[in-house]
Amino acid sequence: YASSILSTVDRVDYSSDTDVASPKGPLSSTRYNSAATGNTSYGYFGGGGAPYVTTVDRIDYSSDTSTASPKGPLSVARIHLAATGNTSYGYFAGGYPGPKTTVDRIDYSSDTGTTPTKGPLSQSRYGLAATGNTSYGYFGGGQDPGFFSTVDRIDYSNDTGTTPTKGPLSLARRRLAATGNASYGYFGGGSTPSLVSTVDRIDYSSDTSTAAAKGSLSVARHNFSATGNTSYGYFGGGTSPSNKSTIDRIDFSNDTSTAAVKGPLSSAKYLAAAASAQANGLPSTSTAAIAAPVQPPFPYPQQLPAP
Repeated sequence: YASSILSTVDRVDYSSDTDVASPKGPLSSTRYNSAATGNTSYGYFGGGGAPYVTTVDRIDYSSDTSTASPKGPLSVARIHLAATGNTSYGYFAGGYPGPKTTVDRIDYSSDTGTTPTKGPLSQSRYGLAATGNTSYGYFGGGQDPGFFSTVDRIDYSNDTGTTPTKGPLSLARRRLAATGNASYGYFGGGSTPSLVSTVDRIDYSSDTSTAAAKGSLSVARHNFSATGNTSYGYFGGGTSPSNKSTIDRIDFSNDTSTAAVKGPLSSAKYLAAAASAQANGLPSTSTAAIAAPVQPPFPYPQQLPAP
């Protein structure tokens, strides 16, 4: 593996998703294992390592060639966290060291202050994944140190209470990735500790049932990222067990088939974060597409928890 930690941002064009992803304006500093979410105008990348940081960088989708702008920090430095949100707020939850139950909320209308804590999650964990719609955020999987199938739901209209648990994933796993649209959330891959290609679908209209297993990823992997739009979910990078540049696309209208290979990323990378102007049931915009993985191809440093 390469030994460098990167600030690279790759953009996937959804209208032409077979091309190699285009490098865009970098993050403000190099780091790994952050989390990301955003709204229709901006993507927010928070936390990460080398060393552990509270930094939140904001990518402007309308001008994505510039270096990302640092904004109000998270309340605590951490890695292995997860993030999702709606048009007004972004939620960053869990993480290591700890592990943590901490939920931080970014107010997109006033994004320079330290993020207030909300939640918390129902149990401490790291290596989890998150997605949601405009009303709720779902945080699934993770470890502490055993592996979890737990799914916690944040109600954006009442985000101060401990998150209630909903229907679990079909199997306990960590270091997975998630994305979705207004109706469904898709949690893919991870390790049990064996690598898996499983994709679970959460039905937001009936979220107390065990998540339904759907068409698998093209290859079993973990330590990767996901985002998407109203029609497709894109899962990029990761380890399997070597570093991957592969991007898998899930068709939400036909989700029983094995994910189609698209992309790839500009290089083989892992420990990613990704955001899009069209994920999580966000209102349709004129923005063609944006997915910004920040993934360093390097071996785990000593400060990372053991697998």
